[in-house]
Amino acid sequence: MLKTAVKPKWIAALVFALAVAAVFVLLSQWQFSRSTQKDVAPPSVTEKVQPLLETLQPGQPMLGTEEGQLVTATGHFDASKQVVVQSRMQDGKVGFWVVTAFVVDGAAKLTGKAATDGAVIPVARGWIPEASAARAPPAGTVTLEGRLLNSEGPILSKNLPAGQVSALSSAELTNLWKTTTYAAFVVSYRELVGGTAVGAAAGQGDLVRITVTATDQNGKVNWLNIFYAIEWVLFAGFAVFMWWRLVADDYRREQDELFDVHHDDEALEPDLGESTK
Repeated sequence: MLKTAVKPKWIAALVFALAVAAVFVLLSQWQFSRSTQKDVAPPSVTEKVQPLLETLQPGQPMLGTEEGQLVTATGHFDASKQVVVQSRMQDGKVGFWVVTAFVVDGAAKLTGKAATDGAVIPVARGWIPEASAARAPPAGTVTLEGRLLNSEGPILSKNLPAGQVSALSSAELTNLWKTTTYAAFVVSYRELVGGTAVGAAAGQGDLVRITVTATDQNGKVNWLNIFYAIEWVLFAGFAVFMWWRLVADDYRREQDELFDVHHDDEALEPDLGESTK
């Protein structure tokens, strides 16, 4: 079989197979490096309050590096755009989040719309035990500080009471509120009107401040990337295996041809003997 393998065509095929295998190994290394890559900013970054307009702009998807970032913004709540989100846990109790549209000052310029029709970001102002406990947001210019989180996926739920939703989905709220909405939401930590604290942080009404911590996934391993890395190694091995299989098939064809010739010679000898008789 070695004589077959050293034929020029199979040597060229081996070089090609090794080149393909090398590319697959490089892809495997890249996937492995991705499995431990830090996609989420560490708490040392997320705990520094940053302006919302510098962190995320309307219409843009939120990256993992922005997940959990503390942000601040100035604007006002739109009391006509408010919902309560079902099934929210707080201190072991199931209740609701009160979510109100917050019109961000300066966002209208980024969207190219009039100031009265600027982009809004959903703000989870607090937790309540009953949906009926939801109250109107504070009026006037509000300085908001909270944690920026990625939008949830929409959940299809039928026969929901008016003003209630199953998930805090920006896509769903965009259709519900008929306005441009950030692809994220803010969990309110502090709201100031004229320098005075209002809302859940100030203990107003039945609102309870929502407890949400920064997302830290830097120590986690992405097993999907590990799986892909193993896949590429298998592909590299398969490329070399295919070369060996083709060489083996060529070798067997050569042996079969030799065997057939020898078999035909033996088959002719009895016929010659019989004709002599």
